[in-house]
Amino acid sequence: MLTSILHRMTGVALYVGAIVVTAWLIALASGPEAFANVEALLLGPIGVIVMVGFTAALTYHLANGVRHLFWDAGKGFSPQVASATGWATMLFAAVATAAIWLGAMFIGS
Repeated sequence: MLTSILHRMTGVALYVGAIVVTAWLIALASGPEAFANVEALLLGPIGVIVMVGFTAALTYHLANGVRHLFWDAGKGFSPQVASATGWATMLFAAVATAAIWLGAMFIGS
């Protein structure tokens, strides 16, 4: 049940994140001043929290989507497998989010 609720919540978060990415792209196309304003907002504490949350939502939604593809094929419905894959999706999201942001920090410096 938790994974289903998280899947829906992350889907909504991805819509909000898509708006943020769109604003960033519009600012990029609008010129250096507009881009600097949006970049300053995104690099602030709240912006970083939003971007990390967006990354977590993206990685969780991806992993749970793959899980659903297996379900569509009729695999993984036993309670033990469903529980294990539910935990695996959450673990994947946490590890992938951390790896992406650690990689970004090291590449950016």
